[in-house]
Amino acid sequence: MKNMTLKNIASAVNGELVASAEQGDMLISGVQLDSRKIEEGNLFIATVGERVDGHDFIGQVYEKGALAVICEKRPADDSKPYILVDSSFTALEKMAEFYRKQLKCKIVAITGSVGKTSTKETVAAVLEQKYNVFKTSGNFNSNIGLPLMVLSIREEHEAAVLEMGISHFDEMVRMSRAARPDIAIITNIGTSHMENLGSQEGILEEKSHIFDFLPSDGIGVVNGDDPLLSKLGSAKGHKIYTFGFGDKNDIIIKNFEPCGLRGSNFRLASKAVGGKKIDAHINLPGNHMALNAACAALVASKMGISEKLIAEGIDKVRPMSGRSNIVSTDNFTIIDDCYNANPASMKAAIDLLGIADGRKICILGDMFELGETEAALHEEVGRYCAKIDPDAVVCIGNLSQNIFNGAQEAGIADVFHFDTKDDFFKVMGRILEKGDSILVKASHGMHFEEIVNKLKEIEL
Repeated sequence: MKNMTLKNIASAVNGELVASAEQGDMLISGVQLDSRKIEEGNLFIATVGERVDGHDFIGQVYEKGALAVICEKRPADDSKPYILVDSSFTALEKMAEFYRKQLKCKIVAITGSVGKTSTKETVAAVLEQKYNVFKTSGNFNSNIGLPLMVLSIREEHEAAVLEMGISHFDEMVRMSRAARPDIAIITNIGTSHMENLGSQEGILEEKSHIFDFLPSDGIGVVNGDDPLLSKLGSAKGHKIYTFGFGDKNDIIIKNFEPCGLRGSNFRLASKAVGGKKIDAHINLPGNHMALNAACAALVASKMGISEKLIAEGIDKVRPMSGRSNIVSTDNFTIIDDCYNANPASMKAAIDLLGIADGRKICILGDMFELGETEAALHEEVGRYCAKIDPDAVVCIGNLSQNIFNGAQEAGIADVFHFDTKDDFFKVMGRILEKGDSILVKASHGMHFEEIVNKLKEIEL
Protein backbone atom coordinates (compact mmCIF):
# COMPACT_ATOMS: atom_id res chain seq x y z
CA MET A 1 0.00 0.00 0.00
CA LYS A 2 1.62 3.19 -1.23
CA ASN A 3 3.30 5.24 1.53
CA MET A 4 1.49 3.24 4.22
CA THR A 5 4.44 2.79 6.56
CA LEU A 6 3.84 2.46 10.27
CA LYS A 7 5.55 5.82 10.77
CA ASN A 8 3.28 7.58 8.25
CA ILE A 9 0.19 5.91 9.65
CA ALA A 10 1.03 6.90 13.22
CA SER A 11 1.47 10.49 12.09
CA ALA A 12 -1.81 10.46 10.15
CA VAL A 13 -3.84 9.12 13.09
CA ASN A 14 -2.05 11.19 15.76
CA GLY A 15 -0.97 8.01 17.51
CA GLU A 16 2.05 6.93 19.51
CA LEU A 17 4.18 4.51 17.51
CA VAL A 18 5.96 1.88 19.56
CA ALA A 19 8.41 0.25 17.16
CA SER A 20 12.03 0.26 16.07
CA ALA A 21 13.18 2.69 13.38
CA GLU A 22 13.39 -0.20 10.92
CA GLN A 23 9.87 -1.37 11.75
CA GLY A 24 8.54 2.18 11.42
CA ASP A 25 9.58 2.24 7.76
CA MET A 26 7.82 -1.04 6.93
CA LEU A 27 4.76 -0.98 4.63
CA ILE A 28 1.53 -2.72 5.64
CA SER A 29 -0.15 -5.07 3.14
CA GLY A 30 -3.73 -4.40 4.22
CA VAL A 31 -6.04 -3.40 7.07
CA GLN A 32 -8.42 -5.60 9.06
CA LEU A 33 -10.88 -5.12 11.92
CA ASP A 34 -11.72 -8.83 11.96
CA SER A 35 -8.94 -10.88 13.57
CA ARG A 36 -10.09 -13.97 11.65
CA LYS A 37 -9.19 -12.35 8.32
CA ILE A 38 -5.63 -11.32 9.20
CA GLU A 39 -2.99 -12.11 6.58
CA GLU A 40 0.78 -11.69 6.53
CA GLY A 41 1.80 -8.04 6.84
CA ASN A 42 -1.67 -6.75 7.75
CA LEU A 43 -2.40 -3.98 10.23
CA PHE A 44 -5.01 -5.03 12.78
CA ILE A 45 -7.28 -2.37 14.28
CA ALA A 46 -8.43 -3.40 17.74
CA THR A 47 -11.86 -1.95 18.48
CA VAL A 48 -14.14 -2.25 21.49
CA GLY A 49 -17.61 -3.49 20.53
CA GLU A 50 -20.76 -4.20 22.50
CA ARG A 51 -19.95 -7.89 22.82
CA VAL A 52 -16.33 -8.33 21.69
CA ASP A 53 -13.14 -6.44 22.53
CA GLY A 54 -10.63 -6.66 19.71
CA HIS A 55 -7.79 -6.10 22.15
CA ASP A 56 -8.34 -9.67 23.37
CA PHE A 57 -7.14 -10.97 19.99
CA ILE A 58 -3.92 -8.98 19.64
CA GLY A 59 -1.74 -11.98 20.53
CA GLN A 60 -3.52 -14.13 17.94
CA VAL A 61 -3.15 -11.64 15.09
CA TYR A 62 0.59 -11.36 15.68
CA GLU A 63 0.81 -15.16 15.48
CA LYS A 64 -1.01 -15.00 12.13
CA GLY A 65 1.57 -12.60 10.75
CA ALA A 66 0.14 -9.15 11.50
CA LEU A 67 2.82 -6.48 11.11
CA ALA A 68 1.33 -4.22 13.79
CA VAL A 69 -1.86 -3.22 15.59
CA ILE A 70 -3.69 0.00 16.28
CA CYS A 71 -5.08 -0.12 19.80
CA GLU A 72 -6.56 1.96 22.60
CA LYS A 73 -4.86 -0.11 25.36
CA ARG A 74 -1.21 -1.05 25.51
CA PRO A 75 -0.78 -4.76 24.69
CA ALA A 76 0.32 -7.06 27.48
CA ASP A 77 3.25 -8.08 25.27
CA ASP A 78 4.69 -4.85 23.90
CA SER A 79 7.58 -6.49 22.07
CA LYS A 80 5.71 -6.19 18.73
CA PRO A 81 4.99 -2.92 16.90
CA TYR A 82 1.79 -1.07 17.77
CA ILE A 83 0.23 2.37 17.47
CA LEU A 84 -1.57 3.64 20.58
CA VAL A 85 -4.57 5.93 19.90
CA ASP A 86 -7.45 7.46 21.82
CA SER A 87 -10.08 6.03 19.46
CA SER A 88 -9.52 3.14 17.06
CA PHE A 89 -12.56 4.10 14.96
CA THR A 90 -11.33 7.68 14.57
CA ALA A 91 -7.91 6.32 13.64
CA LEU A 92 -9.53 4.17 10.95
CA GLU A 93 -11.14 7.25 9.38
CA LYS A 94 -7.95 9.32 9.55
CA MET A 95 -5.92 6.50 8.05
CA ALA A 96 -8.38 6.17 5.15
CA GLU A 97 -8.22 9.92 4.57
CA PHE A 98 -4.41 9.80 4.43
CA TYR A 99 -4.41 6.77 2.09
CA ARG A 100 -6.98 8.34 -0.23
CA LYS A 101 -4.52 11.15 -0.92
CA GLN A 102 -1.98 8.60 -2.19
CA LEU A 103 -4.41 7.22 -4.78
CA LYS A 104 -4.63 8.41 -8.37
CA CYS A 105 -7.83 6.60 -9.32
CA LYS A 106 -11.10 8.45 -9.88
CA ILE A 107 -13.63 7.83 -7.12
CA VAL A 108 -17.37 7.84 -7.67
CA ALA A 109 -19.39 8.01 -4.43
CA ILE A 110 -23.09 7.15 -4.21
CA THR A 111 -25.67 7.93 -1.54
CA GLY A 112 -29.47 8.12 -1.44
CA SER A 113 -32.47 6.81 0.44
CA VAL A 114 -33.19 4.06 -2.09
CA GLY A 115 -31.18 2.26 -4.74
CA LYS A 116 -27.60 2.90 -3.63
CA THR A 117 -26.45 -0.66 -4.21
CA SER A 118 -28.20 -1.21 -7.54
CA THR A 119 -26.85 2.14 -8.74
CA LYS A 120 -23.35 1.16 -7.58
CA GLU A 121 -23.58 -2.12 -9.49
CA THR A 122 -24.81 -0.39 -12.65
CA VAL A 123 -22.20 2.37 -12.57
CA ALA A 124 -19.44 -0.17 -11.93
CA ALA A 125 -20.64 -2.44 -14.76
CA VAL A 126 -20.47 0.45 -17.23
CA LEU A 127 -17.11 1.80 -16.03
CA GLU A 128 -15.65 -1.73 -16.23
CA GLN A 129 -15.97 -1.54 -20.02
CA LYS A 130 -12.92 0.74 -20.02
CA TYR A 131 -11.33 0.78 -16.56
CA ASN A 132 -10.05 -1.54 -13.83
CA VAL A 133 -12.78 -0.85 -11.26
CA PHE A 134 -12.98 -1.38 -7.51
CA LYS A 135 -16.46 -1.31 -5.93
CA THR A 136 -17.92 -1.54 -2.44
CA SER A 137 -18.50 -5.14 -1.43
CA GLY A 138 -21.46 -6.38 0.60
CA ASN A 139 -22.86 -3.85 3.04
CA PHE A 140 -19.58 -1.99 3.70
CA ASN A 141 -21.22 1.40 3.24
CA SER A 142 -21.21 2.74 6.82
CA ASN A 143 -18.81 5.07 8.60
CA ILE A 144 -16.85 1.94 9.49
CA GLY A 145 -17.26 0.03 6.21
CA LEU A 146 -16.52 3.00 3.93
CA PRO A 147 -12.99 3.66 5.31
CA LEU A 148 -12.24 -0.07 5.00
CA MET A 149 -13.29 0.08 1.34
CA VAL A 150 -11.06 3.09 0.70
CA LEU A 151 -8.20 1.17 2.29
CA SER A 152 -8.94 -1.80 -0.01
CA ILE A 153 -8.30 0.18 -3.21
CA ARG A 154 -4.97 -0.63 -4.86
CA GLU A 155 -2.73 1.19 -7.33
CA GLU A 156 -3.90 -0.96 -10.24
CA HIS A 157 -7.45 0.30 -9.83
CA GLU A 158 -8.28 3.11 -12.26
CA ALA A 159 -11.71 3.87 -10.81
CA ALA A 160 -13.60 3.08 -7.61
CA VAL A 161 -17.35 3.12 -6.99
CA LEU A 162 -18.12 3.56 -3.30
CA GLU A 163 -21.50 3.33 -1.58
CA MET A 164 -22.28 5.56 1.41
CA GLY A 165 -25.19 4.93 3.76
CA ILE A 166 -26.07 7.16 6.70
CA SER A 167 -28.49 6.99 9.60
CA HIS A 168 -27.32 9.91 11.78
CA PHE A 169 -26.09 13.46 11.38
CA ASP A 170 -22.33 13.98 10.86
CA GLU A 171 -21.77 10.55 9.28
CA MET A 172 -21.71 11.79 5.68
CA VAL A 173 -19.13 14.49 6.43
CA ARG A 174 -16.82 11.90 7.94
CA MET A 175 -17.24 9.45 5.05
CA SER A 176 -16.81 12.15 2.41
CA ARG A 177 -13.64 13.37 4.09
CA ALA A 178 -12.22 9.86 3.80
CA ALA A 179 -13.43 9.14 0.25
CA ARG A 180 -12.95 12.60 -1.31
CA PRO A 181 -14.92 11.63 -4.43
CA ASP A 182 -14.38 13.11 -7.87
CA ILE A 183 -18.02 12.46 -8.78
CA ALA A 184 -20.72 12.43 -6.08
CA ILE A 185 -24.17 10.93 -6.74
CA ILE A 186 -27.43 11.27 -4.81
CA THR A 187 -30.09 8.86 -6.10
CA ASN A 188 -33.12 10.26 -4.24
CA ILE A 189 -34.38 11.63 -0.94
CA GLY A 190 -36.89 9.36 0.78
CA THR A 191 -37.98 8.62 4.33
CA SER A 192 -35.30 6.16 5.48
CA HIS A 193 -33.82 7.07 8.89
CA MET A 194 -36.45 9.74 9.58
CA GLU A 195 -36.28 8.54 13.17
CA ASN A 196 -32.79 10.03 13.49
CA LEU A 197 -32.72 12.74 10.81
CA GLY A 198 -36.13 14.23 11.54
CA SER A 199 -37.46 15.07 8.07
CA GLN A 200 -36.75 14.71 4.37
CA GLU A 201 -35.14 18.14 4.51
CA GLY A 202 -32.85 16.84 7.27
CA ILE A 203 -32.02 13.81 5.14
CA LEU A 204 -31.20 16.08 2.18
CA GLU A 205 -29.03 18.31 4.34
CA GLU A 206 -27.01 15.37 5.64
CA LYS A 207 -26.67 13.56 2.31
CA SER A 208 -25.58 16.80 0.59
CA HIS A 209 -22.36 16.66 2.60
CA ILE A 210 -21.24 14.13 -0.01
CA PHE A 211 -20.32 17.23 -2.03
CA ASP A 212 -18.15 18.80 0.70
CA PHE A 213 -14.78 17.46 -0.46
CA LEU A 214 -15.17 17.48 -4.24
CA PRO A 215 -12.03 18.69 -6.02
CA SER A 216 -12.09 21.86 -8.13
CA ASP A 217 -13.10 19.85 -11.23
CA GLY A 218 -15.46 17.56 -9.32
CA ILE A 219 -19.16 17.26 -10.18
CA GLY A 220 -22.43 16.27 -8.57
CA VAL A 221 -24.91 13.90 -10.22
CA VAL A 222 -28.50 13.74 -8.95
CA ASN A 223 -31.90 12.35 -9.87
CA GLY A 224 -33.56 15.37 -11.49
CA ASP A 225 -37.01 13.82 -11.09
CA ASP A 226 -36.72 13.88 -7.30
CA PRO A 227 -38.72 16.86 -5.91
CA LEU A 228 -36.03 17.91 -3.45
CA LEU A 229 -32.93 17.13 -5.52
CA SER A 230 -34.31 18.97 -8.55
CA LYS A 231 -34.12 22.19 -6.54
CA LEU A 232 -30.39 21.96 -5.86
CA GLY A 233 -28.64 24.77 -7.68
CA SER A 234 -25.15 23.37 -7.27
CA ALA A 235 -23.10 20.74 -5.48
CA LYS A 236 -21.66 23.06 -2.82
CA GLY A 237 -20.42 25.35 -5.58
CA HIS A 238 -19.67 22.58 -8.08
CA LYS A 239 -21.58 21.77 -11.27
CA ILE A 240 -24.59 19.47 -10.94
CA TYR A 241 -25.79 17.17 -13.72
CA THR A 242 -29.21 15.53 -13.61
CA PHE A 243 -30.74 12.33 -14.98
CA GLY A 244 -34.33 11.13 -15.21
CA PHE A 245 -37.46 10.88 -17.32
CA GLY A 246 -38.17 14.63 -17.29
CA ASP A 247 -37.21 16.74 -20.30
CA LYS A 248 -35.23 19.22 -18.19
CA ASN A 249 -32.63 16.64 -17.18
CA ASP A 250 -29.14 16.52 -18.63
CA ILE A 251 -29.67 12.92 -19.62
CA ILE A 252 -33.23 11.85 -20.40
CA ILE A 253 -34.86 8.42 -20.55
CA LYS A 254 -37.08 8.17 -23.63
CA ASN A 255 -39.09 5.45 -25.36
CA PHE A 256 -39.26 3.38 -22.18
CA GLU A 257 -40.50 -0.12 -23.07
CA PRO A 258 -41.05 -2.57 -20.19
CA CYS A 259 -40.22 -6.21 -20.98
CA GLY A 260 -41.97 -7.66 -17.94
CA LEU A 261 -39.59 -9.23 -15.47
CA ARG A 262 -36.95 -9.45 -18.22
CA GLY A 263 -36.05 -5.78 -17.86
CA SER A 264 -36.69 -2.89 -20.20
CA ASN A 265 -35.59 -1.16 -23.39
CA PHE A 266 -35.12 2.60 -23.60
CA ARG A 267 -33.22 5.42 -25.26
CA LEU A 268 -30.90 7.79 -23.42
CA ALA A 269 -30.66 11.22 -24.99
CA SER A 270 -28.74 14.25 -23.80
CA LYS A 271 -26.10 16.87 -24.36
CA ALA A 272 -24.30 15.05 -21.53
CA VAL A 273 -23.40 12.30 -24.01
CA GLY A 274 -22.35 14.65 -26.76
CA GLY A 275 -25.84 15.18 -28.12
CA LYS A 276 -25.96 11.56 -29.23
CA LYS A 277 -28.53 8.90 -28.37
CA ILE A 278 -27.91 5.56 -26.72
CA ASP A 279 -30.33 2.68 -27.29
CA ALA A 280 -30.02 0.35 -24.31
CA HIS A 281 -31.48 -2.70 -22.59
CA ILE A 282 -31.18 -3.47 -18.90
CA ASN A 283 -31.93 -6.95 -17.63
CA LEU A 284 -33.43 -5.78 -14.34
CA PRO A 285 -37.10 -4.74 -14.42
CA GLY A 286 -38.62 -1.48 -13.24
CA ASN A 287 -38.43 2.24 -13.97
CA HIS A 288 -35.85 2.64 -11.22
CA MET A 289 -33.40 0.39 -13.05
CA ALA A 290 -33.64 2.61 -16.11
CA LEU A 291 -32.85 5.53 -13.80
CA ASN A 292 -29.75 3.66 -12.60
CA ALA A 293 -28.71 3.15 -16.22
CA ALA A 294 -29.18 6.85 -16.99
CA CYS A 295 -27.08 7.76 -13.97
CA ALA A 296 -24.35 5.33 -15.03
CA ALA A 297 -24.38 6.68 -18.59
CA LEU A 298 -23.97 10.22 -17.32
CA VAL A 299 -21.04 9.28 -15.09
CA ALA A 300 -19.41 7.19 -17.84
CA SER A 301 -19.72 9.98 -20.39
CA LYS A 302 -17.92 12.32 -17.99
CA MET A 303 -15.17 9.71 -17.70
CA GLY A 304 -14.64 9.40 -21.44
CA ILE A 305 -16.49 6.17 -22.20
CA SER A 306 -18.07 5.81 -25.64
CA GLU A 307 -21.79 5.42 -26.28
CA LYS A 308 -21.23 1.87 -27.58
CA LEU A 309 -19.42 0.76 -24.42
CA ILE A 310 -22.04 2.45 -22.23
CA ALA A 311 -24.81 0.41 -23.88
CA GLU A 312 -22.76 -2.79 -23.55
CA GLY A 313 -22.12 -2.11 -19.88
CA ILE A 314 -25.80 -1.50 -19.13
CA ASP A 315 -26.67 -4.81 -20.80
CA LYS A 316 -24.21 -6.64 -18.53
CA VAL A 317 -25.84 -5.56 -15.25
CA ARG A 318 -27.16 -8.54 -13.31
CA PRO A 319 -29.32 -8.78 -10.15
CA MET A 320 -27.89 -9.40 -6.69
CA SER A 321 -29.42 -11.74 -4.14
CA GLY A 322 -32.02 -9.91 -2.05
CA ARG A 323 -32.26 -6.94 -4.41
CA SER A 324 -34.97 -7.32 -7.06
CA ASN A 325 -33.52 -10.72 -7.89
CA ILE A 326 -35.91 -12.82 -9.97
CA VAL A 327 -35.86 -16.47 -8.88
CA SER A 328 -37.74 -19.06 -10.94
CA THR A 329 -38.65 -22.40 -9.38
CA ASP A 330 -40.90 -25.26 -10.46
CA ASN A 331 -43.69 -23.68 -8.43
CA PHE A 332 -43.18 -19.91 -8.32
CA THR A 333 -41.61 -16.80 -9.73
CA ILE A 334 -40.07 -15.08 -6.70
CA ILE A 335 -39.05 -11.43 -6.56
CA ASP A 336 -36.34 -11.66 -3.90
CA ASP A 337 -36.09 -8.06 -2.64
CA CYS A 338 -35.60 -8.81 1.03
CA TYR A 339 -32.24 -7.11 1.64
CA ASN A 340 -33.83 -3.92 2.93
CA ALA A 341 -36.96 -1.81 2.79
CA ASN A 342 -38.45 1.65 3.20
CA PRO A 343 -41.73 3.10 1.90
CA ALA A 344 -40.33 4.19 -1.46
CA SER A 345 -38.59 0.89 -2.20
CA MET A 346 -41.67 -1.02 -1.03
CA LYS A 347 -43.81 0.82 -3.55
CA ALA A 348 -41.27 0.27 -6.33
CA ALA A 349 -41.20 -3.45 -5.55
CA ILE A 350 -45.00 -3.64 -5.54
CA ASP A 351 -45.03 -1.92 -8.95
CA LEU A 352 -42.56 -4.55 -10.13
CA LEU A 353 -44.85 -7.37 -8.98
CA GLY A 354 -47.61 -5.66 -10.93
CA ILE A 355 -45.97 -6.49 -14.27
CA ALA A 356 -45.49 -10.18 -13.41
CA ASP A 357 -47.60 -12.98 -14.84
CA GLY A 358 -49.99 -15.23 -12.88
CA ARG A 359 -51.45 -14.68 -9.44
CA LYS A 360 -49.69 -11.88 -7.56
CA ILE A 361 -48.78 -12.38 -3.89
CA CYS A 362 -47.17 -9.74 -1.66
CA ILE A 363 -45.25 -11.04 1.36
CA LEU A 364 -44.29 -7.89 3.27
CA GLY A 365 -42.60 -7.27 6.60
CA ASP A 366 -41.65 -4.49 8.97
CA MET A 367 -39.72 -1.40 7.86
CA PHE A 368 -37.40 0.00 10.52
CA GLU A 369 -36.12 3.47 11.49
CA LEU A 370 -39.11 5.44 10.20
CA GLY A 371 -39.64 7.50 13.34
CA GLU A 372 -42.93 8.75 14.75
CA THR A 373 -44.81 8.27 11.45
CA GLU A 374 -43.93 4.57 11.15
CA ALA A 375 -47.52 3.37 11.62
CA ALA A 376 -48.89 5.74 8.98
CA LEU A 377 -46.11 4.86 6.52
CA HIS A 378 -46.81 1.13 6.92
CA GLU A 379 -50.52 1.74 6.37
CA GLU A 380 -49.70 3.71 3.24
CA VAL A 381 -47.81 0.72 1.84
CA GLY A 382 -50.79 -1.51 2.59
CA ARG A 383 -53.11 0.81 0.69
CA TYR A 384 -50.61 1.04 -2.17
CA CYS A 385 -50.84 -2.73 -2.70
CA ALA A 386 -54.33 -2.22 -4.11
CA LYS A 387 -52.76 -0.48 -7.12
CA ILE A 388 -51.75 -3.86 -8.58
CA ASP A 389 -54.89 -5.74 -7.50
CA PRO A 390 -52.96 -8.55 -5.73
CA ASP A 391 -54.47 -11.95 -5.14
CA ALA A 392 -53.18 -11.96 -1.57
CA VAL A 393 -51.18 -9.77 0.79
CA VAL A 394 -49.27 -11.48 3.60
CA CYS A 395 -48.02 -9.20 6.41
CA ILE A 396 -45.48 -10.45 8.95
CA GLY A 397 -44.23 -8.63 12.06
CA ASN A 398 -45.46 -6.18 14.66
CA LEU A 399 -45.32 -3.04 12.53
CA SER A 400 -46.82 -4.91 9.59
CA GLN A 401 -50.14 -5.02 11.41
CA ASN A 402 -50.41 -1.51 9.94
CA ILE A 403 -49.76 -2.80 6.41
CA PHE A 404 -52.56 -5.29 7.06
CA ASN A 405 -54.87 -2.48 8.19
CA GLY A 406 -54.06 -0.35 5.15
CA ALA A 407 -54.58 -3.22 2.72
CA GLN A 408 -57.96 -4.06 4.26
CA GLU A 409 -58.96 -0.41 4.17
CA ALA A 410 -58.11 -0.35 0.44
CA GLY A 411 -60.54 -3.22 -0.15
CA ILE A 412 -58.10 -6.06 -0.79
CA ALA A 413 -60.03 -9.26 -0.08
CA ASP A 414 -57.33 -11.74 0.93
CA VAL A 415 -55.09 -10.10 3.53
CA PHE A 416 -53.29 -12.06 6.23
CA HIS A 417 -51.24 -11.04 9.25
CA PHE A 418 -48.77 -13.21 11.15
CA ASP A 419 -46.69 -12.27 14.15
CA THR A 420 -43.73 -14.37 13.02
CA LYS A 421 -42.34 -16.11 9.94
CA ASP A 422 -42.87 -19.47 11.61
CA ASP A 423 -46.58 -18.73 11.99
CA PHE A 424 -46.75 -18.08 8.24
CA PHE A 425 -44.75 -21.20 7.37
CA LYS A 426 -47.40 -23.36 9.10
CA VAL A 427 -50.11 -22.26 6.62
CA MET A 428 -48.22 -21.01 3.56
CA GLY A 429 -49.21 -24.08 1.54
CA ARG A 430 -52.88 -23.11 1.94
CA ILE A 431 -52.31 -19.52 0.75
CA LEU A 432 -49.99 -20.07 -2.21
CA GLU A 433 -50.68 -21.82 -5.51
CA LYS A 434 -48.45 -23.26 -8.22
CA GLY A 435 -47.60 -20.57 -10.78
CA ASP A 436 -47.80 -17.64 -8.33
CA SER A 437 -45.55 -14.60 -8.70
CA ILE A 438 -44.45 -13.66 -5.19
CA LEU A 439 -42.81 -10.49 -3.87
CA VAL A 440 -40.77 -10.95 -0.66
CA LYS A 441 -39.71 -7.68 0.97
CA ALA A 442 -38.90 -6.26 4.43
CA SER A 443 -36.11 -4.53 6.30
CA HIS A 444 -32.96 -6.63 6.55
CA GLY A 445 -33.43 -7.27 10.26
CA MET A 446 -36.59 -9.26 9.52
CA HIS A 447 -34.44 -11.93 7.79
CA PHE A 448 -36.93 -12.58 5.02
CA GLU A 449 -34.27 -14.52 3.13
CA GLU A 450 -35.61 -17.41 5.23
CA ILE A 451 -38.93 -17.01 3.42
CA VAL A 452 -37.21 -17.02 0.03
CA ASN A 453 -35.45 -20.27 0.96
CA LYS A 454 -38.75 -21.85 2.12
CA LEU A 455 -40.41 -20.86 -1.15
CA LYS A 456 -37.60 -22.53 -3.07
CA GLU A 457 -38.05 -25.75 -1.09
CA ILE A 458 -41.84 -26.04 -0.81
CA GLU A 459 -43.61 -28.85 -2.68
CA LEU A 460 -47.13 -28.20 -3.97
